[in-house]
Amino acid sequence: MVFEDRFRQAQRPKYDCLLFDLDDTLYPLSSGIAASCLQNIKDYMFEKLGIEQSKLPDLCNLLYKNYGTTMAGLRAIGYDFDYDEYHNFVHGRLPYDNIKPDPVLRSLLLSLPYKKVIFTNADKIHAVKVLKKLGLEDCFQGIICFETLNSTNKNFASVDKDEPECFGSEIFDIVGHFRQLNPGVELPKTPIICKPSEAAIARALKIAGLNPQRTLFFEDSVRNIQAGKRVGLDTVLIGTSQRVKGADYALESIHNLREGITELWNVEIKSNKGYAGKVAVKTSVTA
Repeated sequence: MVFEDRFRQAQRPKYDCLLFDLDDTLYPLSSGIAASCLQNIKDYMFEKLGIEQSKLPDLCNLLYKNYGTTMAGLRAIGYDFDYDEYHNFVHGRLPYDNIKPDPVLRSLLLSLPYKKVIFTNADKIHAVKVLKKLGLEDCFQGIICFETLNSTNKNFASVDKDEPECFGSEIFDIVGHFRQLNPGVELPKTPIICKPSEAAIARALKIAGLNPQRTLFFEDSVRNIQAGKRVGLDTVLIGTSQRVKGADYALESIHNLREGITELWNVEIKSNKGYAGKVAVKTSVTA
């Protein structure tokens, strides 16, 4: 009996869940979605927020670099806008037809006997649309998205108690801040919770009921990978075969799953076979 118990323990799979980023992870960067999204963000900043076009490149770069997303940065430095309006503008004009059904990836995902969850900074509408375009809408048991971690009411965005919203009548000049290299002035906080914040990743895991030590995290972003590693996740960097600090695996493409992480298929999880069944995405906003 003792031997049998030890044998069962030894056969226990290393992971309970596979946590997947969405954009540029489940489909290639070459689709042009990312480039179009960036242009739409710049158009929103110019048309809706009145920011001069000459300032957009530097501003977008600094906001993305320091806050995880341009949207989070805009809110941090003082711009007031509706989250749904922003998402509708930025994602509503994307060339979704560039994303094609991926039966190979679908087969790979359905052959993996684990719980599978999407974790994206994007909103629910975008996530569902992308999964449908890929033909993967029934391959995941949940979607952790913008709405999962943030209130859609901009005036009541969820923030940690020790990180209050910092909004005033003036816009914080983040470009000037970095030009002056003034270490005595701290950057304002953002009310938006998103990757690569470790707190955002930890909250997502808590909402989904996932143990970081038993979750494998797939991402195309190095900084998101490294943040996930600090939270305790095992990580897979997608888009390159060159491993970086914080990445346990590196795959040129998500299609290299089987040969790149062979141990995922070397287990049998009888209790989780149902995870490969159909689960409607529209009912799985949170995992």
